Amino acid sequence: MRLTESTSNFNDLDKMNIEDLLKGINSEDKIIARAVENQINEVVRLVECLEGLINRGGRLFYMGAGTSGRLGIVDASECPPTYGVSHDLVVGIIAGGDTAIRKAVENAEDDEQQGWLDIEKYNVNSSDMVVGISASGSTPYVAATLEKCQQNNIYTGCIVCNEGSRIAKASNFPIEVITGPEFVTGSTRMKAGTATKMVLNMITTSTMIRLGKVKGNKMVDMQLSNDKLVDRGARMIQEELKTSYEESKQLLLKYGSVRKATDSQNKLS
Repeated sequence: MRLTESTSNFNDLDKMNIEDLLKGINSEDKIIARAVENQINEVVRLVECLEGLINRGGRLFYMGAGTSGRLGIVDASECPPTYGVSHDLVVGIIAGGDTAIRKAVENAEDDEQQGWLDIEKYNVNSSDMVVGISASGSTPYVAATLEKCQQNNIYTGCIVCNEGSRIAKASNFPIEVITGPEFVTGSTRMKAGTATKMVLNMITTSTMIRLGKVKGNKMVDMQLSNDKLVDRGARMIQEELKTSYEESKQLLLKYGSVRKATDSQNKLS
């Protein structure tokens, strides 16, 4: 039996009061950070390769089903507004298509042919990396796609929560975060899902920093898509250039990004 499907460490959940339920969930959640820490060396290997691929024009694809697919889509969709990169640099693909983002699509994760068909639409090639996401490590939609990628000399990685899985075996860079049984037996949207989100954050954040999308500790290429981000950008410029808030905001709106605004003024000084 896969560890993620093993019986919860807690019994009689239906008889617990709210406080005991929350304490139980929290006690299980405390395991996750250490499990992720144990895989940092594997994440390093993946990011090193990914950085090189993107610098040569490659892209990152996430593939998953259910919760795993949705987490990949969330991480991919946040890269353009946060780091100012194009929407086709990091792409999330979910079994069942966009409908499955909100509603489960019956048997979509069991289709061993559709994953490759879905990713072929993007003209995936040997410059790219495809990362499969699956708590069990056995999702046919993901596993078959990674195997096909390897046959076509495309770099593969994965985030799974069981050891020795089919998906890990089809990955050049397997990340196996062993989170153990879930609080509710088999509910991998919980610990496994949290661990997956943490690793996804690590992959894209570290990659974007290495690609020069962060200056110091600031998101200098973020898109100005709402008032909060305009305000944040203005304060970044104010701190960097020692100008007034209003002047900083005017510079930001004129040049369209913190980087361009500060660079333009630094060139003048």
